Amino acid sequence: MKSTFLLSILLLFALSAFSQKKTSDNKQAQKAYAIANQNISYKFYDKALASLKEAVSLDEKFTAAFQQMADIYRKLSDPKNAKINYLKVIEIDPEFLPLTYYGLAESELNTGDYSNALNHFEKYISYPGLSETSKKTVLKYIEDCRFSLEAIKNPVNFKPVNLGNSINTKEQEYLPVVTADEETLIFTRQANRNEDFYRSIKKDGSWTISENLSRNINTAIYNEGAQSISPDGLYMFFTICNRPDGLGRCDIYLSKRDGKNWSTPFNIGAPINTPGWESQPSISADGKTLYFVSTRPGGVGGYDIYKSDLKEGGSWSVPENLGPNVNTVYDEQSPFIHPDDETLYFSSNGWPGLGNKDLFISRKNSKNKTWQKPQNLGYPINTFGEESGLIISSNGKTAFFASDNKQGFGGLDIYSFDLPANLRPLEVTYVKGSVFDKTSKKVLDAKVQIINLSSNTSVYNEISDVETGEFMATMAAGKTYALNVSKDGYLFYSKNFSLKNSELNKPYNIQIPLQKIEVGGMVTLNNIFFETNKFYLLPESKVELQDLINFLNDNPKISVEIAGHTDNLGDEKMNLTLSESRAKTVYNYLINNKISATRLTYKGYGKSKPVADNSTEEGRKNNRRTEFKITKN
Repeated sequence: MKSTFLLSILLLFALSAFSQKKTSDNKQAQKAYAIANQNISYKFYDKALASLKEAVSLDEKFTAAFQQMADIYRKLSDPKNAKINYLKVIEIDPEFLPLTYYGLAESELNTGDYSNALNHFEKYISYPGLSETSKKTVLKYIEDCRFSLEAIKNPVNFKPVNLGNSINTKEQEYLPVVTADEETLIFTRQANRNEDFYRSIKKDGSWTISENLSRNINTAIYNEGAQSISPDGLYMFFTICNRPDGLGRCDIYLSKRDGKNWSTPFNIGAPINTPGWESQPSISADGKTLYFVSTRPGGVGGYDIYKSDLKEGGSWSVPENLGPNVNTVYDEQSPFIHPDDETLYFSSNGWPGLGNKDLFISRKNSKNKTWQKPQNLGYPINTFGEESGLIISSNGKTAFFASDNKQGFGGLDIYSFDLPANLRPLEVTYVKGSVFDKTSKKVLDAKVQIINLSSNTSVYNEISDVETGEFMATMAAGKTYALNVSKDGYLFYSKNFSLKNSELNKPYNIQIPLQKIEVGGMVTLNNIFFETNKFYLLPESKVELQDLINFLNDNPKISVEIAGHTDNLGDEKMNLTLSESRAKTVYNYLINNKISATRLTYKGYGKSKPVADNSTEEGRKNNRRTEFKITKN
């Protein structure tokens, strides 16, 4: 638990006012105590502790020496030993120093002894003459103690699983991220004060031995850490500190994966990076909003969470502080925006918690899209130790986080657990596919675009993997999407699919064979829509029509026939007329968008060329279609 700088200084050096009054009658003990104070002034704390232990061995009632030892242990983040020595001071002289109760209470809070911590904080605040700053700090800790006592009475379901020695070591492992399919884990490891990225792949349900992510990213000179990976595993935002091209102490960088290799990282620049400290990025699933932590002026507290939006042209908007519903006068860190784009997880020592940093969840207000007051994830997910770096799988069921308080392999280890239902994000799933040449079966790197048909907005726009032809995208369940795939020299591919009844623990898998451009080649325009029994284009058709326009502009020698088809229901003559009217509507749309009429023809085929069985609704739906066919190349 972070205390104010003022109280830290007071605790370690307040004894100067009491040293004459509380000196030992034992000259040897007093000499050892003086040597300890000298070592403290040089920050030689180990030597100071040795001298203080000598002093109290010579004088068992040497309160000032016990106090000084407690303060040093507390400064060294050893609350257990600090507590032992503060209690010794109070045993010898309960009114030796009011700040003893503060130091003891904070040490008790940081070891989970909430009841005693509450009593001693209340004892300390009862003394007259406390500054307003001190009172605010203590009142905050009193609130933490009361919250913790209630949280322990109402534990949440929590069964953490250590990810094992293929990932965790005696070093520090933290800030994990996983791809949408949960098959690739990337995390930060700190060894010998150097932070680097490591990767593990899940095979047959187990994580492989972690390996250095990339020599293009990891260096022996700089610290690389605090990463965020896009759900498809292609882009990674992360932090590098003290690099020559940096704008401040720590900046955010970006690297792209091409096959198995990662590009040389580049600084994403202003206005996200400043002369201050920017770190711990989290990119939204659509790649359009970056959340991160900054110490820039104008924030609510020390470390605040900000967001910046990607603008047309590739630049970033001026970062926006998430405000007092998320940020406090203390520290908020490790943001993770779930692919639902509605749920934010982060760590904080400002909101009521159980000690050090706790994990919290905040959800967007559905009406005004502001962030709601955070909810502590509860005990025993949070403890008196440090919990940080929480991420949630795309399906919302599994959480990954780092903790130093679960008897792991050493320091911070990475764990997973089933997230309680009330702490889960909105339902999302993911689409996974591969693109290949229809004839040769060779994998292709093609442009893949996925459109949310209800909002007519792009949710994914990327190139499939150059080595595998694969792509992966997360998106909200319960909606219908258009998929368009294109590559130079090939006919583009069109499909629409629904995730309304999808199983969230299973991806929507699709194989995409692309045809080379040749006379007779045909594409079904699955994302062109008309009103029922009419030939008026619906608005959601515009994206696909623009793709067709782009295709014709990119291939100016090509001529095409636009063909309309219907199912077998209704009057045959009316179906023929409807199919031709729909084909003509598309034809006219292309001409109105400057495609030469000499390159276009149209025809209605009615029910004469079915591609599926008309005895089922699904079959009839497939037969009601618009196509284009290459007539000249």
